[in-house]
This record gives sequence, C-alpha cells and structure tokens, in this order.
Amino acid sequence: WRPVVDEPARFRDLARAMPAACRAAEGGRPAAEVLREALSGMVDTAVRGVVPHPLLPARKGKVPDRLPLAERWAEALTGPSPLVRREPRDDPDDLIAELDAWYAAAHRPSGPLRVCFRLYEPSTVEDPGAAEDPDAETPEAAEEPEAREEPSERPWRVEFALQGTEDLSLYVPAALVWAGEAAFLPDAEETLLAGLGRALRLFPDMAPALDGPVPCEAELDTAGAFRFLKQAAPMLAAAGFGVLLPQWAGKAKLGMKLTTQAQDGEGSGAATSSGFDLQGMVDFRWDLALGDETIDEDELEELARLKAPLVRLRGQWVELDEEQLQAALDFLRHPRAGTMSAAEAMRAVIHAGDDALPLVDVDADGSFGDLLSGSADRRLTPVGTPEGFNGTLRPFQERGLAWLAFMESIGLGGILADSMGLGKSAQTLALLAWERARPKDEWPGPTLLVGPMSLVGNWQREAAKFTPKLRVYVHHGTGRHRDEELVRAASGADLVLTTYGTAARDAEMLAEVPWRRVVCDEAQALKNSGTRQARALRGIPARTRLALTGTPVENHLTELWSIMEFANPGLLGPRAAFRERFAVPIERDGDERAATALKRATQPFILRRLKTDKSIISDLPEKQEIKVYCNLTPEQASLYQATLDDMLEQIAEADDKQRRGLVLATMAKLKQVCNHPAQLLKDGSRLPGRSGKLERLEEICAEVVEQGEKALVFTQYAEFGSMLRPYLAARLERPVLWLHGGTSKQQRDDLVQHFQSDPEPSVFLLSLKAAGTGLTLTAANHVVHVDRWWNPAVEDQATDRAFRIGQTKNVQVRKFVCVGTMEERVDEMIERKKALAESIVGTGEDWLTELSVAELRDVLRLSPEAVSD
Repeated sequence: WRPVVDEPARFRDLARAMPAACRAAEGGRPAAEVLREALSGMVDTAVRGVVPHPLLPARKGKVPDRLPLAERWAEALTGPSPLVRREPRDDPDDLIAELDAWYAAAHRPSGPLRVCFRLYEPSTVEDPGAAEDPDAETPEAAEEPEAREEPSERPWRVEFALQGTEDLSLYVPAALVWAGEAAFLPDAEETLLAGLGRALRLFPDMAPALDGPVPCEAELDTAGAFRFLKQAAPMLAAAGFGVLLPQWAGKAKLGMKLTTQAQDGEGSGAATSSGFDLQGMVDFRWDLALGDETIDEDELEELARLKAPLVRLRGQWVELDEEQLQAALDFLRHPRAGTMSAAEAMRAVIHAGDDALPLVDVDADGSFGDLLSGSADRRLTPVGTPEGFNGTLRPFQERGLAWLAFMESIGLGGILADSMGLGKSAQTLALLAWERARPKDEWPGPTLLVGPMSLVGNWQREAAKFTPKLRVYVHHGTGRHRDEELVRAASGADLVLTTYGTAARDAEMLAEVPWRRVVCDEAQALKNSGTRQARALRGIPARTRLALTGTPVENHLTELWSIMEFANPGLLGPRAAFRERFAVPIERDGDERAATALKRATQPFILRRLKTDKSIISDLPEKQEIKVYCNLTPEQASLYQATLDDMLEQIAEADDKQRRGLVLATMAKLKQVCNHPAQLLKDGSRLPGRSGKLERLEEICAEVVEQGEKALVFTQYAEFGSMLRPYLAARLERPVLWLHGGTSKQQRDDLVQHFQSDPEPSVFLLSLKAAGTGLTLTAANHVVHVDRWWNPAVEDQATDRAFRIGQTKNVQVRKFVCVGTMEERVDEMIERKKALAESIVGTGEDWLTELSVAELRDVLRLSPEAVSD
C-alpha cells in the first residue's frame, strides 16, 4: 500500500523539517526519499490493520495448482507478508503497468484545470440553468398539483466540463471545448480527455459516453443517477475531480416531526423564570416530514408503489430506500397524537428516531420551546446585576444569569461552558446573590461547590469580592467538620467550597446535607464517568446540578455524556447506548445526521459563548487582569516552613551588611518553593503532582491551546523556564517556545517571527528580564505571570509585549499568587499602596530588607490556608 501525496507543498515542508538524524544512515540520503519510504511504511501498516484478510472471496470449486499473479498480489495486500510469491512463467509487466496507471490516476490534477461532473435532473434537460434554483417551479410541478409523479422517462444527465482548480467559477462544458470555444484555456482538449480517462475507474457508468470522439455527457436512468449520488460522486470528489450536484442532494430526507403545545393557557413568547413545570402536560402530534412539508399515508403508499430510489414529491426530488419506506409506513400505523408531560416530551426529543427514520424537526411553543431551541439565553429577559453583588454584570453575563435562573426554576441541571475569561464564576455567584435578594424565608438551601484544589482559594476570594454577604464555609483540611457538625455548618452557609478529593472521601456525609444545588468547577474532572470521584459526586443528592467548564469535550464525546450524566442523570440514556448512537458514528464516520441529533439533544442544557463571537467580545474590556490564587502541596508547605525557619535564624544573627543579602536570598528561595520544589532543590526530580502553580498553569495553557489562541508565560527564573518547557510541550503535545538571557539575537528574532506568523495555537515561555521589554508579541491574547516581580511597572512592561498597538484581540492577564504565603501578603501590600508604588516598591524587593525580623516573620509566615488537600 502506498500513500497518494496530493499536497506537494506539505510534503516539501515535512521533508525540510526532517531532522538530519532521520536520514543519516547509509552515508546520508535525500530527505524526500526517506520521507516517502517512511510514509509508505506507515500507510501499509495502518491499512493492513484495518482491511480484513483475505480481501477476495473464497474460490468456489477446485483451486488451480497455479494461482494467477493478480490473485496472489491481492492476497499479499492483506496477508501477514507483503511479498508476492513468484511462479514459473510469471510475466509481471502487465500488472505493474496497470498498477502504475492506477497510482497515477489517483493523484489530484496539479494544473490550473480539472474535469468536473455535473448532475442534471430529468426535468431540467431543457433548461440546465434550473439546476441552480431547486426551488424554481418547473412546468411539470405546476401542472401536477397532486404532488405525486411517476418516474420520468427522460434520462438524467451528467455533464462533463472543465473547471478551474483555483477559480471554481471558471466552468466550461465539454460541448464548448469540442466546439473550439475554449481556446483561451491551455491544453483544454488534452486535459479533458486525460481526466475522463482517469475518472472511468471511479465512474464506470460513463463508459458508453466515451465511445464517441467528443464525449459531452453521460445519460443515466434513475437507478444510475442514484448510484452516481451515493457511490461515484463521493469518490470523484475525493480524487480531486469537481462534482456539482442539485441543491436537494443529500438534504431532503424523510423523518419525524414532533409538535407540542402547552396546556393551561401558557402562551408562546419569551420564557420567564416561572410558569413552567416539567411535570406540566403538553399536547403533542407526530408527523412524517420531508423538509418543511408533512406527508400523509396516501402519499407514502404511492412512493412505496413506485419502488424507485429517487422519486419526485411535491416538485422536489427525494432519495428513498426500502428500509426508510418501511420505517415510515410502520410509523404512520401507530397513534401519533395525545398528551404527555413536558419531561416525557424532553426525553422523546433526545431519544426518538434512528438511522432509518430520524427526528428532523421539533416545533414547541412557550417556555418549553425556548428551552428546546438551545438559545433560551437570548429569548429570556436578561436579569440585571442583583442586589448584594459587588460589580456590574456585562450584557452577556446578564443573559447567562437569566439562563441559570430559568434552568433552576424548572429543576434542570446545566453546563455553563463559556470560554475562559468570560466570568463563569461571577455568573454563578450572581445567581446565589439573586436568590438571596428575596425575603429570607424564601432563601434556598446551600450550594455545594466542588473544584480542583488549586481553585478553592480562588473561589473563596471571588466570593468575598463579589458577594461579601454570602455565608461561605470552606470544607477541607484535616480540621474540617464531620458528620452532624458538617450538616450544621453546611446548613448554616449559603456556599460550601470543597475539593474533588475531599468530596469523594466525604461523599456519604455530604449526602446528608439538604443541598439546593451541586456545582462542579473545571467539570472536565468528571470526564471519566467510572472513576470513584465521578461516582461519588453523582451520588450527592441535590435539587439541581451545574457544571462549569471551558472544555466540555477534550478528547471524546463520551466525556460530554459523563458531564451531562452529572448535571441531568439518566437524560442521555446509558453510556453504551450513547456511544453506539452518537460517539462512534460521529468520531469514526463523521456522521452529520448523528451530530445534528446530538446537538438537538444537548443544546438545551449547555450555554456556551465564545470570545470570538462579536456580540460577546464587544462586551469585554481591552485588558482584563485576574489574580489566580494557588495552593501549596503538602511537600511545598513543608519545604517552605523549613526554608523560612532556617533563613530567619540566619537573619537574626547577621550584621547589617549580611542581613540585606540574606533577606533577598530568603525571598528568592521562598518564591522558588512556591513555583516548584524541584526548582529550589535542583535535583532533577519529577514535576507532576507537586506544585499548585504548575497544575493551574497546565490547565490554563491547555484551555488556551484548545481555543486556538496563544499565551505568553513569564517567569523571572531561567532555570524554572527550562524545566517548564519540555514538561508543557509533552502535556500540550506541541512545541513550546522559550526565550531567555542566553538566547542569541538571531534566535530571538526567529522565535518572535515564528510566534507572530504561525497560525497554530502556541505557548511562549519568556524570562521576565530577557523579554520584558523591546518585543512585539501581539499574536498572544493571554499573559501569565507565574512568579511575581514585586515592581508593578516591570510586570506591566512585560504584559505590554502583547497589549500594545497592533493588538486586535482583548488581552487577559493572569498573575499567580500562592495563598497563605509571602506572595499573598506582598501582593496585598502592593494593592493597598499602588498610588505610592513608585516610592515603595520602585526598586523591586529592596524595601523588604528594611523590615525587622518580627515584621519579616509576619510577612513571610506560612498560614494554614496555604495547603489544600
């Protein structure tokens, strides 16, 4: 098996990028030769792993002593050995010539023209231009109002033409080529004949048309037209030929349509946050639909009688097969109208239909219709910034709050999947504030919020900043409440924060609390539904559940099922059924119908807004600064305390001259511990699982790359950057750039040029001193300061590598701070004295050297909240 390299430019790029070591054997070989050999080997291995053996059906009757060479070759294509056994009197020349011709025919045309095949319906034989307008009423349709027609006796036509490979509007029918009216096209006749010869293997029904000297078109019966649509057209397109089909091709299919109407006088229009109940009854009707039209039983019986794969219905051609017809007839024989609950209607929307007869349309009124539309946030009346929320919600966040309140009011869980930086936490806290703007006797029960260890402190601070009146209880650590004490503490709080690990360990105790809702932040942590953590969280009862994630699907669609199973248990059915109906057809086959059905089933429960959406991006500030609070791991905390005790003892005994250097050394060592133990120890030990900052950095970088964006990551320590580069490159599965003081000017220029011009998402690690000034890196719209330089001007200069003239995107700046450490306290000092920042911290950390030992101990001390389990 050999690959067909139909993108020469990509092949050349791969060959140029090949490391010299790959072609060093045998004294050095050309890169293109090595690449072609490597691709052939990989393709051969891959195909043999998929294609069944033997490829040919077993012979009937007696097997000859000497099998034909072609048969032995076909056997070797899928067998364990690719070698073809030679026999006496073998003459492989003919087979080789045939295979070489086949290989050559598989290549896409490299010139400015290609052969194109255009299918015309029988009714358009007199008027080819009608193919451009499938909705135009033809004479036949106008004269036949009954909308049922016998198959036309006129043939279908496939017109041959030349089409430009770059300018697809350049289209010259073969008839004009043979008439000498294509003289402006170089080698038009030769290109047309050669292309038709190549296409014959893929479209054998056109063979009779090639018998004449000037082939212009192939005439087909209805069965032949159906074969062209289903078999030849996809293969021709894949081989690089042009294919033009009527607009109805592949679109007009039989399916089911569900219509529901709310009872009890609920009208249509924008949904509100009340007046709708999943247990409320709706009137329903099932219909058979073709596009926007419904079909009755008489019409369907007539279609079945015609026994044709392509039939004309109400002026529209429809592709039908026997399985579809039978499924449709069975469907019409069942009761198709009545009443059911809104919850039953919801499940019907999700689970109705199959390959033979899919659900193609749902028409619902009122709040139920708003929910099913998947755009309820735009139909709802926005909820303004609630009382008790410090700050002002942006318009898209007001719509998000309205959606959250609506989902809560009808008792459904949801997934808030806004992209990073759009304020998922602010919208969630606004929901809690909105609920508590009512009289106290109407306040709901507590909300349990579960997140990664690295984010619990962040949520605590966000709650204190935006909703200071909320009663917040943090449930983690060795001193956390248990049993009845936990129930009392949680019941007396509005918001309970805990980690995934703690929630899994304390699941039975947490299940005793009457939760209003359970919220999971970074809900991709639930993507493996079988883990103890995911099972434990699903087992905690609550009225509703909310998942927050910027990446609802990271690798496989079953991850979406797992998150949905948390938010709305059982709604998508068993995992195995979900895989069979959605995941496998979409991921393996690219099945568009399955993808449409999945979107219809899940979009009511997912609110996702992207920063690339103009209506969202216009609401964002030009530069958004965010503090990212990280916890220390137990190892970091132990090392921090030991380092601090040792250094303070030395500082207490030092004279004034030594003291200054020791204070600065202490600061440097403690900042290194906050980054990662391996940075201070310099022992080359492993990185994963030992640093709260590293865990958060990895999450942010992965989300940036997943969104197709770019990030600058600043550190003041070159050795830490050198540790991060290979680690992040392996985790992100893409190169990570690294610019530091040892980077030459030429390398520096090359790195900047690559980052600015490469369309792929990427992460650029930079040393703060080496890259803090003088660079333009406007391709990035994310800036992360992993460790802090306590002079705001220096950090702002680094941020301005991205936020400067030429930047067309909004920039998000994240500054990492380890809670309960000197990082948090120095950051608070800077924030309090920003007006005097120049005089107080204008020289970096020197001002700390003037503090007494007692003052230093207070600034540098390790607080209990620094560590989260």
